[in-house]
Amino acid sequence: MTYDETNIFAKILRGELPAKKLYEDDYALAFPDIHPQAPVHVLVIPKGKYISAADFNAKAPPEELTGFYRAVAHIARLMGVEESGYRLICNIGPDSQQMVPHFHVHILGGKKMGHLLAASA
Repeated sequence: MTYDETNIFAKILRGELPAKKLYEDDYALAFPDIHPQAPVHVLVIPKGKYISAADFNAKAPPEELTGFYRAVAHIARLMGVEESGYRLICNIGPDSQQMVPHFHVHILGGKKMGHLLAASA
């Protein structure tokens, strides 16, 4: 699969679409999810062109991998959920309902979470 330059996160990174920046460094950009599922629901995207976590983990250089995941932890601290706990969600591919073909991590927190998956059918 080829990276789609027209995806919404690519447009945000290029400044073509607005986003309320909560954090930005050389490796990551964080902004609130437009349909929050918890009191704290932040999206963290890498600055590079990666389709999924699998793509990112396979292709990103070590400093980008480290910088991105450190940014995720830093953002959780900034959002005040490090002590109480939080959930990281990363969807990969169509069966997971990955909606945007640019790797991203959801940070969810600010309340007690229930079970992640429903009972299998």
